[in-house]
Amino acid sequence: MCGIIATFSTQGVPDSQYLQELALRCLAHRGPDGVGTLSLGHAGSAHTRLAIVDLVGGQQPMRGEHDRSLLVCNGEIYNHGSLRERLEAKHVFRSKSDSEVVLHLYEDHGPECAAKLDGMFAFFVSDGHRFVAARDPLGIKPLYYGPGRAGGLWLASEFKALLEPCETFAALPPGSVLTERGEVTRWFRPGWEERIGTQQTFTPSDLLGRLRRSVEKRLMSDVPMGAFLSGGLDSSIVTALARPHLRSLKTFAVGLKGTPDLEAARIASHALSTKHHERTYTVHDVARHLPKIIHHLESYDAALIRSAVPCYFLAELTAEHVKVVLTGEGADELFAGYGYFKNIDDPAALHAECAGLLLGLHAMNLQRVDRMTMAHGVEARVPFLDVEFVDWAMSIAPELKLVRPGRPEKQMLREAARDLLPAEIAHRPKLEFSQGTGAGDVLSSYAEAQVSDGDLTSAGRRFPLDPPKSKEELLYRRIFDEVLPGEAARRSVRRWRGKPNRATTAEMEAP
Repeated sequence: MCGIIATFSTQGVPDSQYLQELALRCLAHRGPDGVGTLSLGHAGSAHTRLAIVDLVGGQQPMRGEHDRSLLVCNGEIYNHGSLRERLEAKHVFRSKSDSEVVLHLYEDHGPECAAKLDGMFAFFVSDGHRFVAARDPLGIKPLYYGPGRAGGLWLASEFKALLEPCETFAALPPGSVLTERGEVTRWFRPGWEERIGTQQTFTPSDLLGRLRRSVEKRLMSDVPMGAFLSGGLDSSIVTALARPHLRSLKTFAVGLKGTPDLEAARIASHALSTKHHERTYTVHDVARHLPKIIHHLESYDAALIRSAVPCYFLAELTAEHVKVVLTGEGADELFAGYGYFKNIDDPAALHAECAGLLLGLHAMNLQRVDRMTMAHGVEARVPFLDVEFVDWAMSIAPELKLVRPGRPEKQMLREAARDLLPAEIAHRPKLEFSQGTGAGDVLSSYAEAQVSDGDLTSAGRRFPLDPPKSKEELLYRRIFDEVLPGEAARRSVRRWRGKPNRATTAEMEAP
């Protein structure tokens, strides 16, 4: 995993020293294992590396054959082995890195190269005269782009790296490619986006087998791996499926002292024989680190920050032991796991809600996981969001996912976990991350102490667009403006729009 910066201009690109300084200043946390720069023709690039695969030979930026192309890539390509076998008939590989297949696919297929990849990725590849930038289907890995103040185009893993060279910027949409012509084309259009699932049959063993393959695919690593383990259903089932394939597995949990996640995680760890690590954070820890958390998160969305706080401390703990972790993100969106789903009784509406949530994940939970883990140089992998597994889960008739009396949320997943997990874990009620770790109550109390009634009354004058509606929202908004100042930063924030307690297709909108 890493941080990438790229620029393309027919007027000439900045020198390598500036690119390196910008990368180190803004993205060193994403890649603490090294920094590199490379320019070719109209293209310039910088890369901060977190070494996971081919620790010696996988340095970036990468040069293509005969030095005719360059690549910076953030992510993991899970089908790189099969792609390499085909590409080796025509190309000479310089490394064993999974990222190098992107370089040779571009040399053969141009912008169509992205559609041949199975993984989580954001990349920029160029022959010096043209370029392709792309993002994975669901936006697991981030990529921002914008016009340079001095001309040309800039791209980066986090928008904080664009605040200096660009006046405006935007996130490249998931499943899209950007070319030197400035055109953004969506290459990934899932059938489930519009088509309601019709599959009426379901067996726990089928679900488990498909998810197991997704987990196994994500065990690709040349460094030790771990797993986030909150003691909830989602993280526990991922941990259970990974455990038999690893000699030992370290698991991690955080929370305020005595919170539910800590106790449940201990139960799950004992049952699964993991080497468990936990951390209790305090109210003082939350107050002290909140500005840093918001700076890394690049958002002032209240719901996102509430889950980001425990995730930040969880990643900090994890970084003391491993570089790669498995997480349970995506299960709630696939199997209707949130509490408000009990208010949806129409299958078509439920499917639309799940689809909307999946398509908005890039700006919500996936943004939180990426930014908080990468803040500490940790790579997070999300087995539930394997494209093949998502396609299968969304092909299931939504009436089978409806929450009804005697049928709790994610009942399908609970049935599949029956023989894998202790009953108290398989049937544990859903708790939001901020609830299970105690972060929600702490943040609410802290905001009450920091923001006066008068501050909230006048908030609309200071923030006329998307005005804060609570003291907590105002607190985050003030901190965001301090650590990430400017109109461009504010306009990058996406928020959920929707009516509570009823089915609605979730949409991400700018303020």
